Amino acid sequence: MASYVESVLNPGERILHSGEVSGWSQIWLSVLGVILLPFFGVGLIPLAIGWINLKTTELAVTERRVIAKFGLIRRETIEIKVERIESLQVNQSVMGRLLGFGTIVFSGAGTPQLTVPSIKDPLAFRKAVVGAQDAAGQAQAAKA
Repeated sequence: MASYVESVLNPGERILHSGEVSGWSQIWLSVLGVILLPFFGVGLIPLAIGWINLKTTELAVTERRVIAKFGLIRRETIEIKVERIESLQVNQSVMGRLLGFGTIVFSGAGTPQLTVPSIKDPLAFRKAVVGAQDAAGQAQAAKA
């Protein structure tokens, strides 16, 4: 079965970079789950939530857009064209810096801020977005 990102690609569009949620960002759910496990298996709930967050989040940068999908039963998606992205913030806590995860916030033309939390190696994701923007800008300049 194709992933969400692969299923929404347009003809000729290819993935430049795939991102994923960091397992470290789910550590508090794991710790809580282990602590609560002896209490009638209640700890399975936070463990399941962390696992679902890891496995159902899809992040990708293509030549044309940034795509993010969250959720298992209830799906939330973000798609923004790379040429519409005006600013990109990378937010990392001290723990995020040490363990290599952070949050990316996109601001775009006519678009409110879009937040993608807990990305593994957010600087590589940012670099891929900026590279896609540069390529899109060069393509626009070549058309003119």
